[in-house]
Amino acid sequence: MKVTITIECDNKGKVIPQKGVEELNPKELLLYSAAYCAALTLKGILDKEQISPKRLEIEMSGTLDTQTVTAKSIYTDFNILYRIECSAITEQAKIGRAVRLTTEKYCGMLQMISRIATLTQEVAIVSTE
Repeated sequence: MKVTITIECDNKGKVIPQKGVEELNPKELLLYSAAYCAALTLKGILDKEQISPKRLEIEMSGTLDTQTVTAKSIYTDFNILYRIECSAITEQAKIGRAVRLTTEKYCGMLQMISRIATLTQEVAIVSTE
């Protein structure tokens, strides 16, 4: 079973919590927490670099070892997808570095889940210049 959670930032750079978080099961909450942590971490790095993306979306998914969610279901892999829209093509390299730092070094939740199962990453950076 595949579970997917998406986190977005508004045009002012504020992370928008997912509606209905209280309805998520614990397995989904783990993904939500990881995506939310990654969004806050990435946003902090981009702020230090003085980069304000036009759009930032993070999609976190995981595959469970069962067809239905049960207490004994275990994640076999995780994937994080970053979708970022920036103003200038010159920002792409800095954004790529910020994403790498977020995933590999600074986001504690991503560090933790990568010890549970394989974590893969995808990045889509689009410039509107």
